[in-house]
Amino acid sequence: MTRVITYGTYDLLHYGHIRLLERAKALGDYLIVGVTADDFDKTRGKINVQQSLMERIEAVRATGIADEIIIEEYEGQKIDDIRKYDIDIFTVGSDWKGKFDYLNEYCKVVYLDRTEGISSSEIREEKRQIRLGLVGGSGFLNKVFAEAQFVNGIHVSAVWTSQAERMQCQLKELMVGSYEELLGKVDAVYIRSLPELHYEQAKKALSMGKSVLCEAPLTLNETETLELFSIAEENHGILMEAIKTAYSTAFSRLLLLVKGGKIGKIISVDATCTSLRKDATDWPGIYEWGPTALLPIFALLGTEFKSETILFQDQKQVDIFAKMEFIFKNAVASASVGDGVKSEGELIISGTKGYAYVPAPWWKTDYFELRYEDPSENRRYFYQLDGEGIRYELVAFARAVEKGKALPNISLQTTKAISETMGQFAKRENCTVIRG
Repeated sequence: MTRVITYGTYDLLHYGHIRLLERAKALGDYLIVGVTADDFDKTRGKINVQQSLMERIEAVRATGIADEIIIEEYEGQKIDDIRKYDIDIFTVGSDWKGKFDYLNEYCKVVYLDRTEGISSSEIREEKRQIRLGLVGGSGFLNKVFAEAQFVNGIHVSAVWTSQAERMQCQLKELMVGSYEELLGKVDAVYIRSLPELHYEQAKKALSMGKSVLCEAPLTLNETETLELFSIAEENHGILMEAIKTAYSTAFSRLLLLVKGGKIGKIISVDATCTSLRKDATDWPGIYEWGPTALLPIFALLGTEFKSETILFQDQKQVDIFAKMEFIFKNAVASASVGDGVKSEGELIISGTKGYAYVPAPWWKTDYFELRYEDPSENRRYFYQLDGEGIRYELVAFARAVEKGKALPNISLQTTKAISETMGQFAKRENCTVIRG
């Protein structure tokens, strides 16, 4: 019996995929198909895959061509699989020609010509044509524009900003004279204006049936946050809060492991996010860093708490550092944030069996550790991170717009708690101010 193996993502399974599988099957008597896992696809740059792993597996199974389906999860697995399944022929599309010649040491390698004129990328591009408008007075818009180039079907079509001099040349060419003009040119908006402006800007866009991806904090109180989600639902739009950390693979896996009891019962969460002030036109530090620092606290411990903030100001009464303390029923937490004071930007989650350590800068990490009393039990976890998580966030937003259903990595409870906590700071509630 001649055993054949091939691998692929098989996103939005089409005729080209089926023809390739049929020709792979014709090479032997038994065909094994490896479907790449979501995380492995990300390491290969395929961040805009539209279907879940299980959807893609079921699509391959439904063809009836594969005799066996396996999951490809890590670099180097092909050699392991060839040995494990006693493979005679490895085959893949001709666009990979030469890439897998090293496998000739283990079995015969065959490159198959692909079907011309069709690809999953083209299908994704045709399915999603989202004209995105960028709004705000921050140089961060340049980063969002750059990362949008990696996402099929998202096209930045207009920019409205009060900081034209800080925009790249490509963005300057897309600038419009008013927010209303921008809304007339786009299907969705990304908002990074000052938090005080978020509510009115998001409300206007959502009321016109536009979808909104808004940088956190979404608003500065829970009531306005709930109203915006209600308006989005009424007008069949998508509203998502943007905290790029929430969309990184490492952070998502960290939450799953910790919630799954890997370090026991959570007793304390301590998050630090600081930077030295470089640009006075950007947000105050507590708005810039507060939502990110609060994300793991609320995601792990919930939103029932008592809080107190110690705020430090410089001689010009500019906020440069804040220490937020939280008391939950069975745990405590702290968030240290600042734009003018520098500290070690790490995240530490303490439990009754061990602790999770995420080194600086934890908000864009690709690595974390679970540590225990016995060092031999320590475990390290590595995950690919491209674009600081911004492109993954944009992919999630695009998927939600296409499906007409929000698919956020941030729960509504967390979004509400962030809005309320940032609102308390704005009103100086539960806040002690120390002036330098």
